[in-house]
Amino acid sequence: MKKFIFITGGVLSSLGKGVTSAGIGAILESMGYKITFLKLDPYLNVDPGTMNPYQHGEVYVTEDGAETDLDLGHYERFTNVVLTKYNNATSGRLLHQILEKERRGAYLGATVQIIPHFTNEIKRAIEKAAKDAEITLVEIGGTVGDIESLPFLEAIRQMSLELGRENSIFIHLTYVPYIKVAGELKTKPSQHSVKELRAIGIQPDILICRAEKNLPKDIKRKLALFTNVREDAVLSAPDLETIYEIPLHLKKEKLHQVLAKHLGLEEKEPDLSKWKKIVQTLNQIKKSDKVVDIAIIGKYAELKDAYKSIEEALTHASIANKVKVNLHWLKADDLTEENVEQILKDMDGILVPGGFGDRGIEGKITAAKFARENNIPYFGICLGMQVAVIEFARNVAGLEGAHSTEFDENTPYPVIDLMPEQKGIDKKGGTMRLGAYKCTIKEGTLAYDIYKQKEIYERHRHRYEFNPEFRPVLEEKGLVVSGEYTAKKLPEIVEIPSHRWFIGCQFHPEFKSKPFAPHPVFRDFVKAAYKYRTEKEEKDGN
Repeated sequence: MKKFIFITGGVLSSLGKGVTSAGIGAILESMGYKITFLKLDPYLNVDPGTMNPYQHGEVYVTEDGAETDLDLGHYERFTNVVLTKYNNATSGRLLHQILEKERRGAYLGATVQIIPHFTNEIKRAIEKAAKDAEITLVEIGGTVGDIESLPFLEAIRQMSLELGRENSIFIHLTYVPYIKVAGELKTKPSQHSVKELRAIGIQPDILICRAEKNLPKDIKRKLALFTNVREDAVLSAPDLETIYEIPLHLKKEKLHQVLAKHLGLEEKEPDLSKWKKIVQTLNQIKKSDKVVDIAIIGKYAELKDAYKSIEEALTHASIANKVKVNLHWLKADDLTEENVEQILKDMDGILVPGGFGDRGIEGKITAAKFARENNIPYFGICLGMQVAVIEFARNVAGLEGAHSTEFDENTPYPVIDLMPEQKGIDKKGGTMRLGAYKCTIKEGTLAYDIYKQKEIYERHRHRYEFNPEFRPVLEEKGLVVSGEYTAKKLPEIVEIPSHRWFIGCQFHPEFKSKPFAPHPVFRDFVKAAYKYRTEKEEKDGN
């Protein structure tokens, strides 16, 4: 019988349901169970693809091209699962499916309602995500008490009843604030959150309590008494130095034993040796004098969640190189020809991530130019690759006014342009080049040195491409196309061999990086940045 773990959140948002779910998945996987995840988001957008990062944070892309919630990134980073479009569902997508069925007459004249039609659609989404997994972790977005979440909570209540309590378990992530003036941890917000859940028929089996520090026994006892949860199932989730401590901490709280007891699982000891090694390495790095300073030139630099996978991939590269990576989040809007040297001269590496819209474009182009002219390691991702091509076209190939037609429809040299199949598309959602595509790498290039293989598969999320018409003139001036989507002759990776380390890729390598399997391009970028720093220090020392 399949087992289901339903994870809800209370009191306030941003408590870390996603990383907690991922940590639970890591423990179960280390016990030998085949797991999968489903994130249910209550918002009415079909997917987050058209949402502003300030609203939603990063859009995470799966191997099959689904634009999903950033929590799926945590799920994949913490485990070995490969997620698909079936592992994220929104109210918008499910309602869209219901209305399409209604128009076809699939409901045989019935009045279509939240119960049973919407709740049944939610349950179908859960069953579809479960597939061949032994244990499915289902995270409900939002906070208990939100109107939008009610149909999802009702659906999992029904599902638990149908499955039997031995095949399902409710975990509630809540918050226990510390009131400094009183010097006390307060349980009342958690009590009220559980009361909300119980009012709609859900009794949590496990409470995971976020707090600044571990909960003392008397607080756990009080929470157990007032929430009707066993005391051994009230678990502390204090602030940790790194999210990669979460599996280790949850094991310390004996979560695996509580899960095994409730779900009738064989009580296996989780093998978290790789997580211990990761945390030990991160602790060593903090004390190390091996440091690099990396500038991230972004449109949403003040919102790190917009670049969550990039931030984590750089942490993974830090682990691989045993080098502390100091990230400097810089707004592209603020960079100009006049101030770029002052802002970037002390950086050991410059990274320009993906993005949409023309705000900050000239600042990104300026950053690419500064990196190229000053021989500073440069890493351009998606739009970061495109601005590097634009900069090279303008300032090396002499194509004055070269640009992307995304930002200048009348540019005389559209080095970045829409491909024919993208022209005339009026629906923005889900119509870009999305998901994994094959890239063939040219031997004898930096890209080949990094990947050490001829064919790779990387995930994409973009509409505009390097225009192949301009490839000959740019290659003649020293730009090398080292990776290509051969089916359509589209450049995927560009580099400048005369530069110490300069690479741009049309895809998003950050989506495939894990702490125990760092992505090779990020790993090599940090390595190159550290080498550049040591060379500067040696030169200054002499």
